[in-house]
Amino acid sequence: MTLPVRSRRSGGATTERPLGWARNPLLEFDELLNQMSGLIESTVGGTAPAVAWTPLADVRETDDAFHVEIELPGVRSKDVDIEAGGQELVVTGAIEEKEREGVLRRSTRRTGAFEYRLRVPGDMDTEKIKADMSDGVVSITVPKAEVNKPRHIHITESGESGESTGR
Repeated sequence: MTLPVRSRRSGGATTERPLGWARNPLLEFDELLNQMSGLIESTVGGTAPAVAWTPLADVRETDDAFHVEIELPGVRSKDVDIEAGGQELVVTGAIEEKEREGVLRRSTRRTGAFEYRLRVPGDMDTEKIKADMSDGVVSITVPKAEVNKPRHIHITESGESGESTGR
């Protein structure tokens, strides 16, 4: 089965997308930023400051902590910096461009500086944050501060008249 196609012109080339094809505006915005960064670098001669990109991540919340998994394939743990304070966790680093022989015809891998920021709804216990790296994924456990953890409140029984039954 073939789908109807809508043609778009961008930079002289025609791209085709099936009608109704789900577009992700964030991916399109990210691609636009990459193109603008490339344009600035080519115009200024590569001396423009690098724009940090944001790696893919998952964040889960449990009763006592936030669990963050950030994808950083090909990055060594010594090239990643993690800072935490107040309500914010910041993960930064850089992926260096590899030296290659020949002509690079296509590249979709991210290089350069990256930055991931997470703002949690309450304070975190910065002394107990743990991080490890395995198979290109940084796993960070951010414990919640004691005041932010849910607490069970015990309800005491009282008599029908509203007075305590312990006479």
